[in-house]
Amino acid sequence: MLNVGQPAPDFTLKTTAGVTFRLQEQRGRAVVLYFYPKDDTPGCTAQACSFRDQYQDFQDLGAEVVGISSDSEASHQKFTEKHRLPFPLLADEGGRVRKLYEVPRALLGILPGRVTFVIDKEGVVQYIFNSMNRATDHVSEAKRVLQELQGA
Repeated sequence: MLNVGQPAPDFTLKTTAGVTFRLQEQRGRAVVLYFYPKDDTPGCTAQACSFRDQYQDFQDLGAEVVGISSDSEASHQKFTEKHRLPFPLLADEGGRVRKLYEVPRALLGILPGRVTFVIDKEGVVQYIFNSMNRATDHVSEAKRVLQELQGA
């Protein structure tokens, strides 16, 4: 997996709104990039809704939240509408970006892993949190790291 201190690999994917998202275009603001297994499953829904409920806190910390899974744009659109998610979900069909970020598979290699990267304004990975079972901890950990980065 990528290491803290490495540049975050650039990528381009479509958002639920059909807009092209390119990581490099986010320079100048922090990005919380979270990879999750599947739309509308219990852990993934809890994680997305926790990011939704604290989204303004992330905005106040100067960060954008971006979710990525291998689900289709149509699946992401339904998931976004159902749970009123204010941040983009990106369709990584085929898992190209997941591979680029070296996100490991979970549960004996069956499920895509759940990993969150906190990327600073310069595009450098500052924190990596890898946990399948502690879905909502990804939110609190990312927020804590952003607060620390602001205090530095």
